[in-house]
Amino acid sequence: MRLERPSAFDLDGPSFSALLRRDRPAAQPRPAPGVARVDEVVDHVEGTTVLALTYDGGVVMAGDRRATAGNVISKRDMRKVFEADAWSAVAISGAAGPAMELAKVFATELEHYEKIEGGPLSLDGKANMLARMVMGNLGMALQGFVVVPLFAGYDPHTGRSRIYEYDAAGGRYEERRFASTGSGGRDARGSLKARYTPGAERETALDMAIEALWDAADEDSATGGPDLVRGIYPLVTVIDAGGYREMEDEAVAARVERVIEQRQR
Repeated sequence: MRLERPSAFDLDGPSFSALLRRDRPAAQPRPAPGVARVDEVVDHVEGTTVLALTYDGGVVMAGDRRATAGNVISKRDMRKVFEADAWSAVAISGAAGPAMELAKVFATELEHYEKIEGGPLSLDGKANMLARMVMGNLGMALQGFVVVPLFAGYDPHTGRSRIYEYDAAGGRYEERRFASTGSGGRDARGSLKARYTPGAERETALDMAIEALWDAADEDSATGGPDLVRGIYPLVTVIDAGGYREMEDEAVAARVERVIEQRQR
């Protein structure tokens, strides 16, 4: 099937999803496998704790690696932080399947917009686009497949870093210091609240993120702590003037070792 390029005055042009809907108007969304009734909740994999915090010149976003299905650990090395574009990232919690799909489609939408418009969407525009996508999942959320992301990015034009929280209905809320969500989100938030210092250096922010995930894992059974035996560590990313990048496992492991030493004293 050949897709026609949107015209310059096509209001749906920057939207990849709208382009597909326009060229295939008869296509209907397929029901989720195994969901027979609204009041029937199917067992599914859940992603747990993710967080973000700003520092002087950028933002850190991190997540633990555990996924659960009820009271069973279903995945020990799940990825919960995804690059949205060169200057932003989205972290997921909730129903793992829909959440990962949302992150991938979101990145595709941003790439499509940039190709059509000749430049990236503003940071506020990206946050609004993600809010609409979360709102579009409301029907699934009512069946138990809740998706609650975090979005963070750096604006290279203003030099500002921003964090956005969402609720299951698509509500968007900006946080200027830190935010967390997921089953261990409350514990991670408490840890960040106790340690956060405005204008902190990047190295300090990285340590605060790792300690907050550690505290969440200490209180919440669905949040995975560092697995020294298997070599599985939190996924920690940085977004600043240098763009999006992920910390190497070796660097995270070294910070985890320092946390262990401090807490053994």
